[in-house]
Amino acid sequence: MRRLAALAMIAGPGLVAANAGNDAAGIATYASAGSQFTYGTLFFMVLVTIALVMVQEMAVRLGAYTGKGLGALIREQFSLRLTALAVGCLLLANTGLVVSEFAGIGAAFELLGVPKWVVVPPAAALLWALVLFGSYRWAERIFLVMSLAFFAYPIAMILGHPHWGEVGKNLVVPHLQPSGDFILLAVALIGTTVSPYMQFYAAAGVVDRGAKPEDYKLIRADAVLGAVFACIISLTIIVATASAIGGTGPLQSAAEAARALEPVAGPGAELLFAFGLLGASALAGAVVPLSASYAIGEAAGVERSVSRRFRDAPLFLGVFTAQIALGAVVALTPVDVIQLLIGTQVLQGLISPIVLVYLLVLTNRRSLLGDAANSRRYRIAATTVVAGVALMSTVLLVQTVLGWFGLA
Repeated sequence: MRRLAALAMIAGPGLVAANAGNDAAGIATYASAGSQFTYGTLFFMVLVTIALVMVQEMAVRLGAYTGKGLGALIREQFSLRLTALAVGCLLLANTGLVVSEFAGIGAAFELLGVPKWVVVPPAAALLWALVLFGSYRWAERIFLVMSLAFFAYPIAMILGHPHWGEVGKNLVVPHLQPSGDFILLAVALIGTTVSPYMQFYAAAGVVDRGAKPEDYKLIRADAVLGAVFACIISLTIIVATASAIGGTGPLQSAAEAARALEPVAGPGAELLFAFGLLGASALAGAVVPLSASYAIGEAAGVERSVSRRFRDAPLFLGVFTAQIALGAVVALTPVDVIQLLIGTQVLQGLISPIVLVYLLVLTNRRSLLGDAANSRRYRIAATTVVAGVALMSTVLLVQTVLGWFGLA
């Protein structure tokens, strides 16, 4: 009980941000990886896990030692044009992502036979009220409770009786395919696991929580444990789907993804999947627009906090309200949910290198962080991570352009 209490004390922005990455789009992407390539993406996900741990740690370190979010630091340390580029990239990526979260909520209820137009508007209203009328601490606790939905997948993985030898082999042996489909999915995996909004939210959440440099050890533990936990859940989604429907090709619907939970739920697989999809979508449905609100509020130098009222932080809460409304309205249109979810992650993967460069430059600056700046070894490792993400994104971009001209 003491250990559980200690974990509860640690849990915060790092865990919330990382778990938000396992949203509706994340579940669709991981499930597609399992259904399309069985266990073939597991080693790649191990590399992505290492990247996420490093990236999230740098984000919360900035928040703890400077008392400022990533948006505010970019505004202070870079030119106005570079600030606009960072915030613009985040808004571009988040717009499609917010839509996908509400599409995920609608898809969860459609699995149960309830039309999405019945549930999406009240869901949007509830998430809006949670942020506008609650404090940061209260909202954070609600976000952490939503994360419990993810435990369905480890159970499904174990009861699905996967080929453990193949799982272990693919976890430690590199398995990369030169095909366009594999590269597309790999970039989507990067986008959904190392999403730009997660770094903005993690740094801003630390500041909104009132953390100080002396709290850094607990903050770092929250970021590292949150990243590892989120990626373990991601791996179990891939393995659970691979053991149930591996090798069947890309997913075409949420119902197909629900089959991965049949070993644990039997006929109730769709109900359990709907619960997981709903919890994941609701969590990210609040965190994603909040990250953009934090970034814009910080870049503009105005009041930004979940604990403030509308009259005190009109820009911050106004941007949040606009994103919720836009996401809910577009999600009510007839969209291909699975393609939308995976497509938003590819976009996240293309934009991630830009945000990561800002993060890397800021954490390298001793003039900003002093002794808390990246060490030489950490700088080399972090640069390798950013370069790797950028390389994957560039390969996808080149393949896409060549495809337009029939050359790929």
